Amino acid sequence: MTTCQYEPLQNLASTQHSAANSREQDYEQFSNDYDVDDFSVDVKSTSSRFRGSKMGYSEGMSTSKVVLISILVAAVGIGLGVIIGWFSSQANFPEVTEAFKAWEAALEESDETEVRNMILEEMNAENIREFLRYMTRKPHLAGTPADKENADYVKDLWDQQGLDSATIVPYDVLLSYPDEEKPNFVNILDVNGSIFFQSQREEADLDGSPHEDTVFPFNAYAPAGLVDGELIYVNYARAEDFKKLEDELHINASGKIVLARYGKIYRGNKENEAWLRGAKGLIIYSDPADYAIEGSSEVYPNTWYLPESGVQRGSVFRPSGDPLTPAYPATENAFRESEDNVDLPHIPVQPISYGDAIHILREMEGDDVPDEWKGSLDVPYKLGPGLANGRKIQLDVNNKNVRRQTYNVIGMIRGSLEPDRYVLVGNHRDAWVFGAVDPSSGTAALLELTRVLGKLVKEGKWRPRRTIVFCSWGSEEHSLIGSTEWAEEFARTIGERAVAYINVDIAVQGNYTFRLKATPNLYDAVFDATKKVSDAPFPGHSSTVYDTWLERDLDDSTNKPYVSNVGSGSDYAVLLNRLGVSAVDLRYTYDYNLGLSSYPLYHSMYETFHLMNDIMDPSFEYHLALTRVWGELTRNLADSLILPLKGSEYGFKMRRSLDALKNEYQDQIEARGLSFDAIDAGLNFFTAAAQQLEAEINLKAYEDDPFAVRKMNDKLMLMERAFIDPLGLPGQPLVRHVIFAPSSKDSYFGDAFPGITDLLYDINNGQDNDAKWSELEKHMSVVAFTLQSAAATLINEGQLVTRP
Repeated sequence: MTTCQYEPLQNLASTQHSAANSREQDYEQFSNDYDVDDFSVDVKSTSSRFRGSKMGYSEGMSTSKVVLISILVAAVGIGLGVIIGWFSSQANFPEVTEAFKAWEAALEESDETEVRNMILEEMNAENIREFLRYMTRKPHLAGTPADKENADYVKDLWDQQGLDSATIVPYDVLLSYPDEEKPNFVNILDVNGSIFFQSQREEADLDGSPHEDTVFPFNAYAPAGLVDGELIYVNYARAEDFKKLEDELHINASGKIVLARYGKIYRGNKENEAWLRGAKGLIIYSDPADYAIEGSSEVYPNTWYLPESGVQRGSVFRPSGDPLTPAYPATENAFRESEDNVDLPHIPVQPISYGDAIHILREMEGDDVPDEWKGSLDVPYKLGPGLANGRKIQLDVNNKNVRRQTYNVIGMIRGSLEPDRYVLVGNHRDAWVFGAVDPSSGTAALLELTRVLGKLVKEGKWRPRRTIVFCSWGSEEHSLIGSTEWAEEFARTIGERAVAYINVDIAVQGNYTFRLKATPNLYDAVFDATKKVSDAPFPGHSSTVYDTWLERDLDDSTNKPYVSNVGSGSDYAVLLNRLGVSAVDLRYTYDYNLGLSSYPLYHSMYETFHLMNDIMDPSFEYHLALTRVWGELTRNLADSLILPLKGSEYGFKMRRSLDALKNEYQDQIEARGLSFDAIDAGLNFFTAAAQQLEAEINLKAYEDDPFAVRKMNDKLMLMERAFIDPLGLPGQPLVRHVIFAPSSKDSYFGDAFPGITDLLYDINNGQDNDAKWSELEKHMSVVAFTLQSAAATLINEGQLVTRP
């Protein structure tokens, strides 16, 4: 690979000028180059005399050229005269005068403390409790009447709360449901074909919460099918699990049904890995080692751990959005692919409880599984293949795909000065059943946030500088459908105007500490917000959310709280990965040292109001703290004169990620004659450009110039867009962010330099061939170019058409 070298940027301090001085110097340079002051135009005689040698014109210029130039110069002169006259006669245009007065006032330091205090003090934990009570009163699966009812509720509420507008935006999409007349089952068949054991049809009633609209456990988009045969155990069904099974344990999944436990990776990646290995069916269960670590007696409804009847529902569709309209919005007149032409899951899949799984594991034969593959059920864990006494496993799946309406609700508070700059704030509304944690804890927080901000606007106490767009997404659980369709429909507008997206899929999934996923340019803004908010007032928690977070989740490499990369687990995915909108995902979480794969009752029927109100957050203080952080971050992004986005943090994070990548793979890369040098150089250039921009901002060179403010903010906002490759990542054409994107091996996990990481993973797991190495070389070149492109969004305008 070619090595690129960049000269370091010049002394940063020497490049700092006010916007006015910059314009004067630009004009002066133009005058020196082209002798602007040394030409005259006689419009009457249409004769021109150009004495500037650099203009390239001679005294013997043709009449037609002279006439053309005369007209152009006259037009420029008239235009300049109009502009000068317009600005110098503001008294004749009251609306212009008022606009400039507003800009002038905005350039002064506003009393952000007063606005912050009004927002934080107005928020109320009891309101959040009541919003959650309403949202969990019955199941509200996407595409059902309850889903539409909740959309209407949110829209009407936002109208009452004082938002400037609230609109329901429908899409016609392909959703997936189990057949109510033909439930899904996992059966053990005797040698004569009779049913020896059958899995439960639905979860047990443990607290009086079952409802007639509760959907049976299923995996959305798993195709219908009746398959039987030998069974093998594949741990978490990761690529490395299958590789170990084949290379070390000498068992092949081809033609078999596989049993996997939930956890570690997205269930859709489990289905894909099983299909790639030739399996004809997949059964997934939640092992108590991952979801009930205190034993079967300490479970719901007494604790938050999963009982033996609990089943995790969830989609196994890997791409995001409506399956039938990839890359385009699912509007009424959209072209739709046939189901045969889209990448839907390939093999039948069904989730079961660990109460059912123990019966199946007890029947399995074969060698013992490796120790690290064992769960905590009181039964030997065997690899298979096959079951005792000649029995076999049968998977009976009867799911159906149906076109249904899904509904986003979009609310708006218009900005006072920059209404065309949007701070996006969102949470999805649909749930597999009651959804007290996912997503209704987040929905309750969102409704309290809109109540508070709407109240301040309605009472005339505040209006944000920029527009705030509130997004209540539909059909997230099926595969981020509502947010994806909206982003596809309004891609141009969002790409030009969105400042950032703040997502709260879940407000409270535990009560241990705050948790953040974010693009690096938003790290400091979230740190600042958490420093302004008091933590829940309980033993072991510090005075602020930030302090507790720092104590309980320290990142040793930065001495700041740990921040995860953004993957594809929620509605931020399409906005970041396809459009390049900076994003964060906020929540309170549990202690990850517990070793849980997720919060234990994830996507089960037992995510009830009782769970949150009586077990997880009885005082709703954690909800309140999270909502306050959300409110302060929203205020900062919507109100700050200069956007609180830091490119230098992006550079530092990329450097740490690249160094980790080099530590693991550099020898292997160099052995193939490749090098990280070009990426290194591009990253150095980007970091220097980001630091230069921040030095300009710190010198406050923009203070007297609203146009300079706009220019600074546009650079900060559009920087993220420069990481988008229109051709997408290798094997993922609709995932386009070159720096941070979901791993192709686990959609939940956010990789840094994802294309490089995934290609090296493939090379080291059975695809070490020239074609794969050529693909890697090409993508490394794309990464180096993308870093240069991102740097170019931050540097001075005069450098845009030349290489650094």
